[in-house]
Amino acid sequence: MNQRSLSAFIWSVVDLLRGDYKQYDYGKVILPFTVLRRMDCVLEPTKPAVLVEYTKKQTHGVNPDPYLVCESGQKFYNASPLDMKKLMNDPDHIRENLYS
Repeated sequence: MNQRSLSAFIWSVVDLLRGDYKQYDYGKVILPFTVLRRMDCVLEPTKPAVLVEYTKKQTHGVNPDPYLVCESGQKFYNASPLDMKKLMNDPDHIRENLYS
């Protein structure tokens, strides 16, 4: 997604939120989700390997953190099977997926 597309997408979300949020509250919602989406995009290429490594380390009772950082190639990782795309494709069940 290029910068123009991303910007258009973000503002389309703002338009959807206009009824639920006051204008001064947009930053409380838009900025965090923009950061989360960016992190999700950065981790996307290594996500399958991170999930495999996480399962292996959990099975052996080993602290997975250093291994998952290595697998992700970043200083952070996401060991959840959920990502933004999966959550957006199932908006009616986001709460169930997050807490199950």
